[in-house]
Amino acid sequence: MDHDTPHSRDFDASAALHVGRGEDFSDTFCEPLAMTSAYTFASARDAWEKFTGQQPGNVYSRFTNPTVRAFERRIASLEGAEDAAAFASGMGAIAGLCQALLSQGENIVCSRDVFGTTLSALRNYMGRFGVEVRLVELTDLDAWQRNIDSRTRLVLLESPSNPVLKIADIGEISRIAHAKGALLAVDNTMLTPVFQSPHCLGADMVVHSAGKYIDGQGRALAGVVTGSAALVSELRGVLRTLGISCSPFNAWLLLKSLETLEVRMQRVASSALELAQWLREQALVEAVYYSGLTEHPQHALACRQQRGHGGLLSFRMSGGQAAAWQWIDALQLVARCTNIGDTRSMVTHPATTTHCRLTWEERQSAGIPDGLVRLSVGLERLDDLRCDLARAFAEVEHGRRHSSLSALYRGLAS
Repeated sequence: MDHDTPHSRDFDASAALHVGRGEDFSDTFCEPLAMTSAYTFASARDAWEKFTGQQPGNVYSRFTNPTVRAFERRIASLEGAEDAAAFASGMGAIAGLCQALLSQGENIVCSRDVFGTTLSALRNYMGRFGVEVRLVELTDLDAWQRNIDSRTRLVLLESPSNPVLKIADIGEISRIAHAKGALLAVDNTMLTPVFQSPHCLGADMVVHSAGKYIDGQGRALAGVVTGSAALVSELRGVLRTLGISCSPFNAWLLLKSLETLEVRMQRVASSALELAQWLREQALVEAVYYSGLTEHPQHALACRQQRGHGGLLSFRMSGGQAAAWQWIDALQLVARCTNIGDTRSMVTHPATTTHCRLTWEERQSAGIPDGLVRLSVGLERLDDLRCDLARAFAEVEHGRRHSSLSALYRGLAS
């Protein structure tokens, strides 16, 4: 190649690596995405001081990241906590919580109504490390009192519960736990800080599966735990060592989602209440589970400790699993999906999806019958959702009439 012609030059590999690195992003309106695994240091001493904790600063994104830190600070502020630690997923947050706080010989007292995977994780893994798992009925204060003792390090509950929306008396359970020296962690995924503030009710830590309502669009996996600076510092030790850290990209998505969280939650809660009231009038529906309904057994408690009732509801159909599956398959607008908290409405059959690894007896104990359907209400027009649900009910009823007539004809023919 002729290097003397003006139309030819060597590729500058150094420029490709370094030009533009000093660009100033401080005046950007949206938070920049720090998509990096590592960081530079002003000097060898600077690196030493940051790695040893003598000076604040980023050293590696498994430990800290500016975008993740922005998300942690924002969610801590919304929950009224001193600090927060973000994890790779909601289950990562639960695992980190247990790893940081529990030791051999201690016990964790947990509601049997927590998310199915949480229950499976506690039951299948905690015992291996010498930690006893005690399961109690969420609404039974006497059971909490009996099971929490001097060896209890952590109390864990989810309120409202998923999928049958039982309500825990968080204030009373926190008093029981604290009297025995235990810490209380409340999963606030279902209501978010828009509708519930567990720290104000006595919770030491608040847990979120942030890929649900906080994200709101089904794009990201993340978990987060809020609490005191001292407790969050213990969680950071687990993050640093085990590497269950939140992705900077997911944290960046979640930062933007938090800006619309209140608007989305108010909308889905309004639609969910309307649909719950409509569902209880349907012939094929035996029961509706939604704390916004006045007939909910803990409606008064929900109104005292919540500012709203959320966008998730469940209902029990007559005809068991067969009827539930037929109804789900007949839907055209509502998606068959096991997530919750999306902008789009989603439906699932808990007994054969989210809670399928529980035994039949365990599902019955948790109040999850074979005919239960869970509906996560989205942002669609309410009339469109109601029409889709009604169409599905009509198809199930038509199928039943057809089956009855066929049975009648067979009987006459014989």
